[in-house]
Amino acid sequence: MDLSSFMSSGLFTYLVLPLLIFCARILDVTIGTIRIVFVSRGKKFLAPLFGFFEVLIWLLAIGQIMKNLNNVFCYLAYAGGFATGNYVGLRIEEKLAMGNLVLRAIIHQDATELVDFLRAQGYGVTCVDAHGISGRVQIVFMIIMREELRKVVELIQRFHPQAFYSVEDVREVGRGVFPSGSRRRLKDRILKRLGK
Repeated sequence: MDLSSFMSSGLFTYLVLPLLIFCARILDVTIGTIRIVFVSRGKKFLAPLFGFFEVLIWLLAIGQIMKNLNNVFCYLAYAGGFATGNYVGLRIEEKLAMGNLVLRAIIHQDATELVDFLRAQGYGVTCVDAHGISGRVQIVFMIIMREELRKVVELIQRFHPQAFYSVEDVREVGRGVFPSGSRRRLKDRILKRLGK
């Protein structure tokens, strides 16, 4: 069987082509998800590069859809690839753990022991007395590297299991206090960017 007869066969039309479209969609949506992360982090060179490949792959996939408008399996593959690509992109972004976060914990008891422990670990911590709906609270603020989020949340929950916390992305950090391992990784990243 030669290539042209294989490409016009039912096997190619109803199995191989939808599978290729499915894989292309996974790839382009995954790249798109990571590109959005790069845009939000201000990565001016990586975001356009990823955008180029994202659109190139998308054009290839949509081109095949347009050539096969009567093939419902191509539509299903396109939609399934989109959904799967979102999932894969988010998982990869989670594993990359790029950037910094602000963690804000509202604690209904005295947070001194937690704050002292976090500071002993090398974290910069700001603690503010405040009033919540049920009375006096302490708000603990920290800027941490994304990769340390789970560890810090576990520490907060170990000291104060009922603590309310929220996490937000931080685009840029001017100065701060970070654990020595984080500072070393941050310094290495900065030196790498500067080419030193």
